[in-house]
Amino acid sequence: MQKSISPVSPNVQSNYLSEFIAQYSDRTKTSKQLAQIHRATLADNRVSAGFNLALKEICYPIVAKKSLGSKIWDADGNEYIDVVMGFGINLFGHNPPFIKAALLEQLDKGTHLGVQTELAGEVAQLITEMTGMERVAFSNTGTEAIMTAIRIARATTNRHKIAIFSGSYHGHFDGTLVETKEINGNFTTVPVDSGTPPNFAEDVLVLDYGNWRSLDIIKANKNELAAILVEPVQSSRIDFQPREFLHQLRQLTTQLDIALIFDEMVSGFRIHPGGAQDWFNITADIATYGKIIGGGMPIGVIAGKAKYMDKIDGGMWSYGDSSYPQVKQTFFAGTHCKHPLSLAAAKVVLQHLKDQGAVLQTQLNQRTTQFIQTLNTYFESGEIPIKLISFGSVFGAANSTSSSNSSDSSSLGLSLLSYHLIHKGILSRGGSGFLSTAHTDEDINCIVRAVQDSISDLQLGGLL
Repeated sequence: MQKSISPVSPNVQSNYLSEFIAQYSDRTKTSKQLAQIHRATLADNRVSAGFNLALKEICYPIVAKKSLGSKIWDADGNEYIDVVMGFGINLFGHNPPFIKAALLEQLDKGTHLGVQTELAGEVAQLITEMTGMERVAFSNTGTEAIMTAIRIARATTNRHKIAIFSGSYHGHFDGTLVETKEINGNFTTVPVDSGTPPNFAEDVLVLDYGNWRSLDIIKANKNELAAILVEPVQSSRIDFQPREFLHQLRQLTTQLDIALIFDEMVSGFRIHPGGAQDWFNITADIATYGKIIGGGMPIGVIAGKAKYMDKIDGGMWSYGDSSYPQVKQTFFAGTHCKHPLSLAAAKVVLQHLKDQGAVLQTQLNQRTTQFIQTLNTYFESGEIPIKLISFGSVFGAANSTSSSNSSDSSSLGLSLLSYHLIHKGILSRGGSGFLSTAHTDEDINCIVRAVQDSISDLQLGGLL
């Protein structure tokens, strides 16, 4: 048990904060200068993310100059252990040699667009082998993949409504940026933010994830629903894994001929070689992938049963007979879809995952569990109001951390924790992150020490 800390005067808190901001700003001065220089011309939401007036002087992103393995070096030459990992992209760390070699080989061949690349069919075949899906199409981003999945579900079922679950994130498509709000005593689906026309919300039901009553609402709207879009383990609460609910949802959507779409941008190829579908032993009608499969290159994948995927190209036909594309197509396009560099990276990533088998994910999942257990033991012993949770190699702070009973200074202290970690050479995303196969035991020990030292500093400053 740590020693209790006596109340600290506001002057001590203010002096500590001023001193830390000055030290942080000096250590990362080039990143700060670049943020200011380019603010007038570069519209970038990451520059103002998490803005807090008290921390205004250190509200800027770290500008990276180089990355390799588990490390990133910034514009001032500072070295960091990175657990942001491209928001989950870099399962093998930064710039792994086998992906770099594949990209260099493809660069020598060219980045031809407008013609078919031989890689497209090879990568599609690998995806079907690993996921069990029947057919595959490629887009540029996860958001585009979600848009396409919804469109082909609507085109196949001839229905317009979809259902999503509160707390899920499916990219920045207007058709999924909706939420439920109580207006005049009634719960209404409305856009999340300005810029999204209200009519987009009319075709979306927002349901409570894991709540059995949600299944009754689906039944009541069965004649209008084209698809149920699910983030199997929501990024906002990764400890909530409603296996039985998902199985009942699969059974119900099959009975009602409603497409079940799994958004596997985060879980795909990370939790298990077959993603969340294999983890939960559920076969979706359509699944969307991205992040890991691109090996650092931009890519989105739509995979699914032929019944739905045939809407993209008209379905199966052959040369030398009377067959032809019989399925009525819906619109799908994208200049950079099937980009040779993205597909070259995807091919070697999938081959590597296939060769390694489930042992890669199993070992990484176990290391992540041990990592957060070590930190949680420390938090509990010191009565620190933080608890970490994980799903496979993804970790983050439990929602209960943001307690309404926290004092203003403690709330500021928790916000400052990420800045302290950066100051001590750890890049994280508000206490959440991803472990990669490139992270060593020493890296993990360094992260643990940085967290402990940061909390001690904040306590001495009266901010935690």
